[in-house]
Amino acid sequence: MSRILNVALGQLGPIARADSRQRVVGRLCELMREAHACGAHLIVYPELALTTFFPRWYIEDQDEIDSFFEREMPNAATQPLFDLARALGVGFYLGYAELATEAGKPARYNTSILVDRQGRIVGKYRKVHLPGHREHEPWRRFQHLEKRYFVPGGGFGVSEAFGGKIGMAICNDRRWAETYRVMGLQGAEMVLIGYNTPVHNAPAPEHDDLSLFHNQLSMQAGAYQNGSWVVGVAKAGVEEGVDSIGGSCVIAPSGEVVGACLTKGDEVAIARCDLDFCAVYKRTTFNFDAHRQPHAYRMLVERRGETLMADGSPVAAAGCD
Repeated sequence: MSRILNVALGQLGPIARADSRQRVVGRLCELMREAHACGAHLIVYPELALTTFFPRWYIEDQDEIDSFFEREMPNAATQPLFDLARALGVGFYLGYAELATEAGKPARYNTSILVDRQGRIVGKYRKVHLPGHREHEPWRRFQHLEKRYFVPGGGFGVSEAFGGKIGMAICNDRRWAETYRVMGLQGAEMVLIGYNTPVHNAPAPEHDDLSLFHNQLSMQAGAYQNGSWVVGVAKAGVEEGVDSIGGSCVIAPSGEVVGACLTKGDEVAIARCDLDFCAVYKRTTFNFDAHRQPHAYRMLVERRGETLMADGSPVAAAGCD
């Protein structure tokens, strides 16, 4: 018997800086109701889905920064979404800014959670690949200060949920081959990814016309090379003066796009995902046990970049006797 998971894309349009959590959660609930009417078992929302994308501003007041973070989940503002999930039997992926306490000190993460059809949190992921910069760069039309406001998460896990093995990633993670491969080695059958991606790339404006292409290319490659479904969902449109891409889509283990949103606003699209279809690739072309050669890949973990070791120290130059 096939394991069918009906997955809805819960794409969001812009969220204003002044919008309350209650207002945003109301929009999320409306998308969930629409997804349920379409037969969805799971709806995927974007990265930082509860607020505007605040890393676009250089903010010095820590209290103001923390106003964008959630100290617990669920909380009073988000409880209606959990209640609706339980009432409708629709699970969800939700991205948000998390203010945790570790060893008595605050730790701030760009986080996503996986909630099952009973409204229970069954997985949590903290973004590993933080893009952008740490210090104020006033030459930019808008900032991208994720490195200032967040610390990197610890790694990529896979949860047993929805009848399969589900992994999570966030935004920039989707561009890195290692993201998918680490979860692929854990048997991931579906990877859920929320993102906020501006059309304009300040350090490389020549990439602007390729933003949608690069978005889809990276997710299609990750799906095909790991025999996994990939679901990518955007917060899109012109938000506080910054235009962000849409392109929310569901990609099959074949690398083919099988469902997509058409607008840059609040929108639901749905795809019927057969988790057993992953085996067509996991047991043939990408049968890791049969074909991978880990001894040849040691440089992947021993070296961070072209010239730095994993610990940040320089790579010793090759000598000539």
